[in-house]
Amino acid sequence: MLPETFPASEPGQRLDAARLAEAFAVFSRASEELSTAYNALQGQVSQLTERLDVLLGALPAGVAMLDREGRVAQVNRAAQRLLGRDPAGTLWDDLAAEFGTTGTPGDVTIGAGADMRRVSLSVTALESGEGRIVLLHDVTETHRMRLQAERNERLAAMGEMVAGLAHQLRTPLAAALLYTGNLRQPELGPADRVKVADRAIERLRYLERLIRDMLLFARGDSLGRERFGICDLVGELVHTLEPLARARQLRFEARCDCGDVALLGDRKALGGALTNLLENAIQATDAGGVVSLTAADDGESVRFRVADSGRGIEPAQQERLFEPFFTTRADGTGLGLAIARGVARGHGGDITIESHPGKGSVFTLTLPLVQADDDGAAVATKEIS
Repeated sequence: MLPETFPASEPGQRLDAARLAEAFAVFSRASEELSTAYNALQGQVSQLTERLDVLLGALPAGVAMLDREGRVAQVNRAAQRLLGRDPAGTLWDDLAAEFGTTGTPGDVTIGAGADMRRVSLSVTALESGEGRIVLLHDVTETHRMRLQAERNERLAAMGEMVAGLAHQLRTPLAAALLYTGNLRQPELGPADRVKVADRAIERLRYLERLIRDMLLFARGDSLGRERFGICDLVGELVHTLEPLARARQLRFEARCDCGDVALLGDRKALGGALTNLLENAIQATDAGGVVSLTAADDGESVRFRVADSGRGIEPAQQERLFEPFFTTRADGTGLGLAIARGVARGHGGDITIESHPGKGSVFTLTLPLVQADDDGAAVATKEIS
């Protein structure tokens, strides 16, 4: 049987061998093409890596790439200069613990003394979830220029109001001199003498308040920083202003929806700014009206809302309310609202007004919230998804 079947299978074997050889040839060509393509891709990757390294090195901003565990995998030269060393392999949280606080969300300080730099810091998570990228922008000079610009703006405002200042000082001073001069008249009885002395003291106290407000306005950037509860501040304001409203036969309403949320800022300055807004609201409201104070936060900012049911403010006056020495009250210095806005802006916020004649006014003081740890240190790092 074997001699008969062997010749019959031989052509099939030769055919299979030919096909196999052809398949090996095709595989060899494909391997060569894949090798060529791989080498080309390697060259492109090398070029892209080189370009990325050049780009990172040329960037004026610091860049730190973190791995999944939060360790620094790579930094550019700008980041090394800001951090003062190459932090490769270090946990980012350990580095961040060395940063100082500024009270401004997203801003930290790095270093100390003459070498201290103010840095705007942001963290971006990679879409793959394999790590994060930290961007560090040196804003030291920008911040210094902004403070200088604000100071120059205040000085310019002070220069513009010199003429008004002379009038503001001269009028109460002349009244005080007149009253004190009357005290020398021998025909004044004891009761009249006391009345004249009281009026002189009243004018002198007005002068003292005017000078104090001028100094506060000129030193608008001198703000302290402490951590305090928002609702605690609201409670203090209620304790101070509610008796004044009651004496004018007004209903005083207050509500704080911030719970245990804390604010980092100058408590005394913010309290003074809100007191000024509330006193203005009380002065603008007739007996039987309502003055309210509410505080609420949205996780990123807190809004203090001072509303009244008073006579409202004309649109033309609204545009000038925050100008130094502009006032609609006979006994006002015209600096209260200017100081209040300066305090708000010194904390990174602002004051807005909504008023309709005959329908009352609403002043809203908005401030950014700065996250703080248990020790009261601000955490300025912000996550960007």
